Amino acid sequence: MNRPLAVGIPSESNNATIKLKLRSINQLFNSMDPSPFVEKDLDADAEEFIVSWAQEFPRRAPLTLRVYLEQRPAEEPTAVVREAVHNYFAYRRNLNELEFRRLMKLGRISLLIGLLFLGACLATTTTLLASAQGKWADVLRESVTIGGWVAMWRPMEIYLYEWWPLRQMGRTYSKLSRMPVEVSCDAGG
Repeated sequence: MNRPLAVGIPSESNNATIKLKLRSINQLFNSMDPSPFVEKDLDADAEEFIVSWAQEFPRRAPLTLRVYLEQRPAEEPTAVVREAVHNYFAYRRNLNELEFRRLMKLGRISLLIGLLFLGACLATTTTLLASAQGKWADVLRESVTIGGWVAMWRPMEIYLYEWWPLRQMGRTYSKLSRMPVEVSCDAGG
């Protein structure tokens, strides 16, 4: 597929307009997807462009997608393009929500495993290794304690860092699934 010509621009108001210039409506959609237009996946380049521009604009700024087509289709394309774009980003939002729930479940399981392992390590150091003397006993005690805390790394990573990019992307998809979509069959600008 030839890449679409596209630009994203902030408008004079608080609205943010993503302008997408295409030769034909087919450039917007994944050519390998046999579904009808309103159920088709967007082309990967078009999706990446729309999402990246949506993330560039202020989070609370209302978005508008303006599609300029060089070739006029046989039928009025606005309703079809609007529905297809909304359906696609609603679908992506739902997938994102599913991924978030899976991550939280993994976090809970990882936290349980980590806490059990940490508890076992701390119990080992206080009961079995407490009476051991010497340099090697100190090294073993510290190693077991550190190993217990290392087991907490994954749940901490999930709950401190991994969840919020998913939530942010979900908000972006949600916003894109409701944005106004305009289609113009001229060079536009």
